[in-house]
Amino acid sequence: MLSITTPFMIIAGLTTGLIFGFLLQKAHVTRYHTILNQFLFRDYTVLKVMLTAIITGAVGIWGMRAIGIDFPMHVKSAALAANIVGGLIFGIGMAMLGFCPGTGIAAIGDGSRDIYPGILGMIVGGGIFAEVYPSISSNLLKWIGVTAEVAGKSTTKITFVDLTQISPWYFIIALIIIALGVFTLIEKVLEPKLNKPSTSASPTTVAA
Repeated sequence: MLSITTPFMIIAGLTTGLIFGFLLQKAHVTRYHTILNQFLFRDYTVLKVMLTAIITGAVGIWGMRAIGIDFPMHVKSAALAANIVGGLIFGIGMAMLGFCPGTGIAAIGDGSRDIYPGILGMIVGGGIFAEVYPSISSNLLKWIGVTAEVAGKSTTKITFVDLTQISPWYFIIALIIIALGVFTLIEKVLEPKLNKPSTSASPTTVAA
């Protein structure tokens, strides 16, 4: 099996990251107004980029595992209460800052100076989280958790593949179909409404 620590894999990872950052910049998701307008339902670029990245990642991960590239999959615990609280905090922070951690770092290369307070906040927030994590792990992470039997052991780190015992490619195909439906809805229905000229403007008065 190929190891992810080989020089080839390290170079491949760096190259992939460079290409991904370039595409983020070209899609303008390193711009404050692009992300803010997604929350206001005025621009669906972020949604399209995220769906494309999820599908690409899914195909890439399971494709590499299928050809024998060995790397660990760090599955997070299905702690629903913690996920809900964390999602709310993340969403509020992203809406206020106009960037998520990934696009924020890419925005530095794009020359966005307004990201610097956000980067400082990420560092401070990460330090605070590291300090309170022991308390969180013994309390919040245990609320409304989902547990399943995987390889004969009871665990909260589960996936749909673990629960159903079917090929991950069925889920990937379903995800692609859903994404195509969303893309069609955006391009055929939502975006034409955004680009439709307003008819509420008062008519121009022509002097006699």
